[in-house]
Amino acid sequence: MHAPHNALDHWLIAADTALRTLSGGLQAGRPNPAAALPHAKLSDSEKRLVGGLMRVNHVGEVCAQALYEAQALTAHTSANRLRMKQAAVEEVDHLAWTADRLRQLGDRPSILNPLWFAGAFGIGLLAGKAGDAVSLGFLKETELQVEAHLASHLERLPAQDLGSRAIVEQMKRDEAAHADMADQAGASDLPQPVKTAMKLAAKVMTTVAFRV
Repeated sequence: MHAPHNALDHWLIAADTALRTLSGGLQAGRPNPAAALPHAKLSDSEKRLVGGLMRVNHVGEVCAQALYEAQALTAHTSANRLRMKQAAVEEVDHLAWTADRLRQLGDRPSILNPLWFAGAFGIGLLAGKAGDAVSLGFLKETELQVEAHLASHLERLPAQDLGSRAIVEQMKRDEAAHADMADQAGASDLPQPVKTAMKLAAKVMTTVAFRV
């Protein structure tokens, strides 16, 4: 029987997650939804569009690893820590799938990923310290906003790019499931100014990450 982790163990695990997230060392546990689909023929402009969208999605998953790891660190109960860890595990698949698609396109992740990770980790610590209900509320709102963001990507992706569309569609389903999990676990409803601030921060991130 394993001894329970102490505070130092949790921080070391968080540091390991950061290194593996930023180095590309995290591996998907589920098959890539695009694996069996034919590669679409894309024009140069379409490749730039898809590459930008996938880079944005990859940044989102880098942030998800940081957020949920920080929220797990500051969880007030073991049950909530487990919820955050499970959500992070499922988000690893998204991280790996978007990285794979970027490589296929001959594109790259955002060079600002360390900055995105650090910022999201700080926000996750604040959300977690505010209490489990608030932390779950933050998770729920984050996932709802990401779900809407992914829906907008489905409108912009080329119709013939079945692989990218399959990845984004599965990500969208998973984000909705995470939001529902948080709601069922007792997520509080965040104040509207907080939701608005989250949307503004996401807008800055997506605009910058699309290009850099």
